Amino acid sequence: MKLTYLVLSVFLLGLSGCASQGSKSASQPIQTSGTGTLIIKPIAFKDESYIRGAVKEECNLDGKLSQFIKENAARQYADILTDSETGPADAKVLTVTIDEVQGAAGGAWSGPKIVTITGSLTENGKELGDFKARRYSGGGMFGAYKGTCAILGRCVKTLGRDVAEWMTHPTAKAVLGDL
Repeated sequence: MKLTYLVLSVFLLGLSGCASQGSKSASQPIQTSGTGTLIIKPIAFKDESYIRGAVKEECNLDGKLSQFIKENAARQYADILTDSETGPADAKVLTVTIDEVQGAAGGAWSGPKIVTITGSLTENGKELGDFKARRYSGGGMFGAYKGTCAILGRCVKTLGRDVAEWMTHPTAKAVLGDL
Protein backbone atom coordinates (compact mmCIF):
# COMPACT_ATOMS: atom_id res chain seq x y z
CA MET A 1 0.00 0.00 0.00
CA LYS A 2 2.83 2.42 0.87
CA LEU A 3 4.49 1.72 -2.47
CA THR A 4 1.27 2.72 -4.27
CA TYR A 5 1.18 6.04 -2.42
CA LEU A 6 4.86 6.64 -3.16
CA VAL A 7 4.44 5.99 -6.89
CA LEU A 8 1.30 8.15 -7.01
CA SER A 9 3.02 10.98 -5.12
CA VAL A 10 6.03 10.95 -7.46
CA PHE A 11 3.73 10.92 -10.49
CA LEU A 12 1.67 13.87 -9.23
CA LEU A 13 4.82 15.80 -8.31
CA GLY A 14 6.08 15.30 -11.85
CA LEU A 15 2.82 16.59 -13.30
CA SER A 16 2.82 19.68 -11.11
CA GLY A 17 6.40 20.47 -12.11
CA CYS A 18 5.51 20.33 -15.80
CA ALA A 19 2.49 22.58 -15.36
CA SER A 20 4.40 25.26 -13.46
CA GLN A 21 7.25 25.27 -15.99
CA GLY A 22 4.91 25.92 -18.87
CA SER A 23 3.13 28.83 -17.24
CA LYS A 24 6.36 30.38 -15.94
CA SER A 25 7.98 30.88 -19.34
CA ALA A 26 4.77 32.05 -20.99
CA SER A 27 4.02 34.80 -18.46
CA GLN A 28 7.45 36.33 -17.90
CA PRO A 29 9.04 38.54 -20.57
CA ILE A 30 12.58 37.73 -21.62
CA GLN A 31 15.15 40.22 -20.38
CA THR A 32 17.92 40.92 -22.91
CA SER A 33 21.25 42.40 -21.91
CA GLY A 34 23.69 42.23 -24.83
CA THR A 35 24.24 44.59 -27.74
CA GLY A 36 22.81 44.76 -31.22
CA THR A 37 19.66 43.24 -32.64
CA LEU A 38 18.81 39.70 -33.66
CA ILE A 39 15.90 38.93 -35.95
CA ILE A 40 14.66 35.33 -35.83
CA LYS A 41 12.81 34.63 -39.07
CA PRO A 42 9.66 32.49 -38.77
CA ILE A 43 10.79 28.88 -38.49
CA ALA A 44 9.35 26.62 -41.16
CA PHE A 45 9.17 22.90 -41.81
CA LYS A 46 11.16 21.76 -44.85
CA ASP A 47 8.76 21.20 -47.73
CA GLU A 48 10.37 18.01 -49.05
CA SER A 49 10.45 16.06 -45.79
CA TYR A 50 7.68 13.93 -44.38
CA ILE A 51 6.62 15.06 -40.93
CA ARG A 52 3.46 13.63 -39.42
CA GLY A 53 0.55 16.07 -39.67
CA ALA A 54 -0.32 15.55 -36.01
CA VAL A 55 3.20 16.58 -34.98
CA LYS A 56 3.04 19.76 -37.09
CA GLU A 57 -0.42 20.69 -35.84
CA GLU A 58 -0.25 19.71 -32.16
CA CYS A 59 3.35 20.04 -30.99
CA ASN A 60 4.13 23.68 -31.98
CA LEU A 61 7.78 22.75 -32.54
CA ASP A 62 8.44 25.80 -34.73
CA GLY A 63 7.08 28.21 -32.11
CA LYS A 64 8.85 26.43 -29.24
CA LEU A 65 12.19 26.37 -31.08
CA SER A 66 11.96 30.09 -31.81
CA GLN A 67 11.15 30.79 -28.16
CA PHE A 68 14.00 28.61 -26.85
CA ILE A 69 16.51 30.28 -29.18
CA LYS A 70 15.26 33.67 -28.01
CA GLU A 71 15.53 32.70 -24.33
CA ASN A 72 19.05 31.32 -24.72
CA ALA A 73 20.35 34.20 -26.86
CA ALA A 74 18.97 36.94 -24.57
CA ARG A 75 22.33 37.68 -22.98
CA GLN A 76 23.92 38.25 -26.39
CA TYR A 77 21.54 40.87 -27.83
CA ALA A 78 19.88 44.09 -26.70
CA ASP A 79 16.82 43.32 -28.85
CA ILE A 80 15.50 40.05 -30.23
CA LEU A 81 12.69 40.29 -32.75
CA THR A 82 10.61 37.40 -34.04
CA ASP A 83 7.89 36.67 -36.53
CA SER A 84 7.38 39.43 -39.08
CA GLU A 85 9.00 42.21 -37.05
CA THR A 86 11.59 44.26 -38.89
CA GLY A 87 14.64 45.72 -37.25
CA PRO A 88 17.60 47.92 -38.06
CA ALA A 89 19.53 47.31 -41.27
CA ASP A 90 22.59 46.11 -39.34
CA ALA A 91 20.65 43.45 -37.40
CA LYS A 92 21.81 39.86 -37.48
CA VAL A 93 19.22 37.58 -39.07
CA LEU A 94 18.77 33.95 -38.07
CA THR A 95 16.99 31.63 -40.49
CA VAL A 96 16.12 28.11 -39.30
CA THR A 97 14.31 25.23 -40.99
CA ILE A 98 13.05 22.06 -39.32
CA ASP A 99 14.25 19.41 -41.77
CA GLU A 100 13.17 16.19 -40.10
CA VAL A 101 11.07 15.06 -37.16
CA GLN A 102 10.84 11.43 -36.17
CA GLY A 103 8.15 11.14 -33.59
CA ALA A 104 5.77 8.21 -33.72
CA ALA A 105 2.70 8.47 -31.55
CA GLY A 106 2.86 6.66 -28.24
CA GLY A 107 5.33 8.74 -26.28
CA ALA A 108 8.42 6.98 -24.98
CA TRP A 109 6.85 3.57 -25.71
CA SER A 110 7.23 4.10 -29.48
CA GLY A 111 10.96 4.79 -29.44
CA PRO A 112 13.20 7.85 -29.34
CA LYS A 113 12.10 11.15 -30.86
CA ILE A 114 14.44 13.05 -33.19
CA VAL A 115 14.48 16.62 -34.52
CA THR A 116 16.94 17.79 -37.21
CA ILE A 117 17.32 21.46 -38.18
CA THR A 118 19.47 23.61 -40.46
CA GLY A 119 20.06 27.31 -40.33
CA SER A 120 22.21 30.32 -41.09
CA LEU A 121 23.12 33.65 -39.54
CA THR A 122 23.58 36.72 -41.72
CA GLU A 123 24.49 40.35 -41.16
CA ASN A 124 24.10 43.07 -43.81
CA GLY A 125 23.31 40.33 -46.34
CA LYS A 126 26.60 38.50 -45.67
CA GLU A 127 26.45 34.98 -44.27
CA LEU A 128 28.35 34.68 -40.99
CA GLY A 129 27.87 30.93 -40.77
CA ASP A 130 25.52 28.01 -41.21
CA PHE A 131 24.79 24.82 -39.30
CA LYS A 132 23.04 21.49 -39.19
CA ALA A 133 21.88 20.17 -35.80
CA ARG A 134 20.10 17.13 -34.46
CA ARG A 135 18.86 16.13 -31.03
CA TYR A 136 17.12 12.98 -29.89
CA SER A 137 15.45 11.99 -26.65
CA GLY A 138 13.78 8.99 -25.14
CA GLY A 139 11.91 11.18 -22.68
CA GLY A 140 14.32 11.35 -19.77
CA MET A 141 13.21 10.63 -16.24
CA PHE A 142 9.59 9.51 -16.18
CA GLY A 143 9.70 9.35 -19.98
CA ALA A 144 7.11 6.59 -19.93
CA TYR A 145 4.58 9.16 -18.69
CA LYS A 146 5.35 11.77 -21.36
CA GLY A 147 3.68 12.12 -24.70
CA THR A 148 5.31 12.50 -28.10
CA CYS A 149 5.02 16.32 -28.12
CA ALA A 150 6.60 16.61 -24.67
CA ILE A 151 9.56 14.48 -25.73
CA LEU A 152 9.99 16.39 -29.00
CA GLY A 153 9.80 19.56 -26.90
CA ARG A 154 12.87 18.36 -24.97
CA CYS A 155 14.69 18.04 -28.30
CA VAL A 156 13.85 21.57 -29.49
CA LYS A 157 14.68 23.02 -26.06
CA THR A 158 18.20 21.63 -26.33
CA LEU A 159 18.45 22.67 -29.98
CA GLY A 160 17.55 26.23 -28.93
CA ARG A 161 20.48 26.20 -26.53
CA ASP A 162 22.78 24.69 -29.20
CA VAL A 163 21.89 27.39 -31.75
CA ALA A 164 22.29 30.25 -29.25
CA GLU A 165 25.70 28.93 -28.23
CA TRP A 166 26.77 28.60 -31.88
CA MET A 167 25.71 32.22 -32.53
CA THR A 168 28.41 33.43 -30.12
CA HIS A 169 31.01 32.22 -32.66
CA PRO A 170 29.23 31.26 -35.90
CA THR A 171 31.17 29.13 -38.36
CA ALA A 172 30.47 27.70 -41.78
CA LYS A 173 29.10 24.16 -42.02
CA ALA A 174 28.94 23.73 -38.24
CA VAL A 175 27.60 20.45 -36.89
CA LEU A 176 25.68 20.78 -33.62
CA GLY A 177 24.02 18.49 -31.12
CA ASP A 178 23.91 14.75 -31.66
CA LEU A 179 25.26 14.64 -35.22
